[in-house]
Amino acid sequence: MSTSRHTELANHAWSVADLLRGDYKQSDYGKVILPFTVLRRLECVLAPTREKVHQTYERFRDQDVDVSRFLLRAAEPHRFYNTSGYTLKSITADPGQTAKHLLAYVGAFSDNAREVLDRYEFPQQIRRLDAANLLYRVAARFADLDLDPVQRDRETGEVLTDEHGQPLPNVDNHQMGYVFEELIRRFAEQSNETAGEHFTPREVIELMVNLLVAPDHDALSVPAVVRTVMDPACGTGGMLSAAEEHITKLNPHATVKVFGQELNPESWAICRSDMMIKGQDPDDIKFGNSFSDDGHRGAHFDYLLANPPFGVEWKKVKDEVEAEYEKLGESGRFGAGLPRINDGSLLFLQHMISKMKQPTADGKGGSRVAIVFNGSPLFTGAAESGESRIRQWILENDWLEGIVALPDQLFYNTGISTYFWVLTNRKLPDHRGKVILLDAREHFAKMRKSLGDKRKYLTADHIKEITQLYGEALHAAADPEHPHHRKVKVFANQDFGYQRITVERPLTLRFEVTEETLTAVRESKQIARAVNVDAFEAALKPLVGKSWETKRAAWDAVRKAMAEGGVLWPSGAPFQKALRDVLGVRDPEGEVQMLKGEPEPDTELRDYENVPLHEDVEEYLRREVLPHVPNAWIDHTKTKIGYEIPFTRHFYVYKPPRPLAEIDAELKALEAEIQALLGEVTK
Repeated sequence: MSTSRHTELANHAWSVADLLRGDYKQSDYGKVILPFTVLRRLECVLAPTREKVHQTYERFRDQDVDVSRFLLRAAEPHRFYNTSGYTLKSITADPGQTAKHLLAYVGAFSDNAREVLDRYEFPQQIRRLDAANLLYRVAARFADLDLDPVQRDRETGEVLTDEHGQPLPNVDNHQMGYVFEELIRRFAEQSNETAGEHFTPREVIELMVNLLVAPDHDALSVPAVVRTVMDPACGTGGMLSAAEEHITKLNPHATVKVFGQELNPESWAICRSDMMIKGQDPDDIKFGNSFSDDGHRGAHFDYLLANPPFGVEWKKVKDEVEAEYEKLGESGRFGAGLPRINDGSLLFLQHMISKMKQPTADGKGGSRVAIVFNGSPLFTGAAESGESRIRQWILENDWLEGIVALPDQLFYNTGISTYFWVLTNRKLPDHRGKVILLDAREHFAKMRKSLGDKRKYLTADHIKEITQLYGEALHAAADPEHPHHRKVKVFANQDFGYQRITVERPLTLRFEVTEETLTAVRESKQIARAVNVDAFEAALKPLVGKSWETKRAAWDAVRKAMAEGGVLWPSGAPFQKALRDVLGVRDPEGEVQMLKGEPEPDTELRDYENVPLHEDVEEYLRREVLPHVPNAWIDHTKTKIGYEIPFTRHFYVYKPPRPLAEIDAELKALEAEIQALLGEVTK
C-alpha cells in the first residue's frame, strides 16, 4: 500500500470528526473513530465465514452442546467469530433501529473480540451517539470504509485473484497497522498526548528485528521450527508483527507465536484485534502494567523486544516493585537493583531478562533481547547506585552483545538520540566477554514533511548497511582499512567498570582571633553549652589580632586568657572541636591536624576520581595525583565499584575551531550582504 493509500483510508475514518464536532470534544474523537475502525476491520476479515458461522449458530443454539467449539471450526482460520449475521451495511439499512441492531451486533462477537470493543467502552459510545442523533451517519460512514484484506468484485463480491489463483491483496495486516497508527497519531495530537508512546516507526522496528534475529538465520531455516516472541510494552503490536513477518519470510514453514502486554487500553485493543486477525491467540496479549501485574509470569521466550516509554516514572507501581525487590531479591525480576523513580527504562530491561530461556550445554536454547533506550541508561547513576548495579549485573553476566546509536529526530514524540541495546545469554564464542558499540547516527534521510518530532527516517539501504555492519563488527573494529572502521568499537566487559576512589588531603590550619571570631563564638551552640558565652567572649577580646601557627600555642594562649577572665576550661572533646572551628583558618602552609594518630582529612579538599577497573588505584594515585598534591592519599574504605557506558565519549572526534581570520571574513561578507539588502529596501 502506498503512503497515499493508507492516508486515504485514515482520512476516510477521521472524516467522522466532522460529524462529531460540537457533540464531542476533540480529545474524545478517538473514542468513536478507533473502535469503529476496529469493528469494520473485524467485519471485513470475517466476511468469508460470516454466513457459515451464522448458520452453525442457528443450528446448535438450542442444543445442549458446546456451541463455541463448532463456531470456531466454522470460523476457521480465525480464532474469533460473530453469530449475528449483521454487517454495518445491513444495520444502516434500517435507520430507526441502528442502536438496537448495532448493540446486538457487538454483543454477538466471541468473548475475545467483544473484550476488545468493551475496552473502548463501545456500547456506551453507541448510546451516546444515538442520543445525539449521530449514530446512523457515523455507522454509515464506516460501512463504506474498505478495509477488506483482499480485493473483491464490486458487483458480485467475489474475490479477485492473480494468474496463479492467489487472492489479490487489498489492505493486508501490515498495511492495516499503518492505518491504525495514523489514526492513533491524530488522536494523540488532539488529546495533547505523546503519540510515540503508542507506536514505533516501522523502519526502526525493521532494523531492530534484523539485529535481533540476524545471528539465527541458520537455526530459523530448519523446517517446522517454532519460535516465541514477546514485547512487554507492545503498543499496537507493530514490533510483534514485524518479528513474525521477518521470521516467516526467512522460513515460510516456521511457526511464530507472539506474546505481549500493554497498559494503554486503546493500543491494547488494537494489538489484540490485530493478533486475532492474524491467527495468533488473542489471550497471549495481556492488558495491564508489566511491573505490577506480570501477565506472563513464569513464561520464557526465544526473542524479546520493546520500545518502552522514555523517562517515564514508576511511582504508581513503587510499592509492588519494591516489595518484589526486597522479598525475592535475586530470585525475582528486579534483584540487580532499582533505578530512580523518574525513569523505569532499566526495570523493563530486567523484566525482559527474567524471561530469557536458559541456554543448554550444547550451546542451543537461550534468548535474544532488543530494547530501545534514550541515552540515560548508558550512564545515569553514580557508582553503586541502582542504575550502576543493573549495568554491572548485565556486563558481569556477559549478556550485553552490543549497542547501536541511532540518528536523532527518528521518533514521533522526541527528537533526542536513541540507542538499541542488544542482549543475549548465548553469545557466539568470538563475542564472549566483548561488547560492540556501533555509531549509526549518520545513517538517515531527511523527511519531506515532519511528523511530530520525526524529521528523519531510515531507508532500506540504511537498514541493510547497519545490519551488515553489526554482523561484521568484530572484523570492522579490528581492520583499520575497513570502510566503516571508525563507526565500530569493541570493548571488553570490564572496560566499562571503574573504581570510584576518594582522594583525601590533610586539614591544615593556622589559628587567629578576630572580630569575626568573636561573632562566631556568640553563634556557636556547642560553645554556649560548655561555657558562659559573654564571659568567654570578654576573655578572648584581648587576643583580637593575634595568630598562632600551631593548635597547642593557640590553646595555651586561650587557656591563659580564660584563666585571667575567670572562665574555666571545659573538659571534653566537643568544646575543643567547636573552638577549633571558630579559631582555625585553612592555610596550605598551616599545621596538619591529627585524628587518632592519623592526618585528619579536609572535607573541602576531598576529591573523587574514576579509575578503570583493571588499574591499580595506588599506581593511579602516584601517576595522576601525587605530582600535583604530594600529601594526598586514598581512603580505601570509601571506594565504590561503578559501571557506565560513555558511548559518545568513545566516538568523540576533536574538531579544531576555525581560524579567526576565516570567521572575520565571513562576518564582513554577511555585513556587506545585509547592507546591500537594506539599500534595496530604502530605494
